[in-house]
Amino acid sequence: MRLKVEFTTEPFELDTFPDHAVAARQAVDEAGLTVAVGPFGTEAEGLGEQVLAAVTRLLRESLAAGATQISLQVTLLDQDKTDDNTPEGVGNP
Repeated sequence: MRLKVEFTTEPFELDTFPDHAVAARQAVDEAGLTVAVGPFGTEAEGLGEQVLAAVTRLLRESLAAGATQISLQVTLLDQDKTDDNTPEGVGNP
């Protein structure tokens, strides 16, 4: 299973790259995800377990670094019923 996560951390700072944004980007980079930064947020793609682990780290570390709000959306890109990376409880029984 492949997932995509799109996220934005707040508060926005136009003059600097805030610590919470650095923490969020680092979480997805170090998870080995494919990352694309856009003007209104960041997208990252990878295998299900990679993305879910990165999201957990992103949330914890961004909040610890000063984020007051984190908006995210997770999208299922495809699902292979033989994929061993499908998290327990996700997908078909």
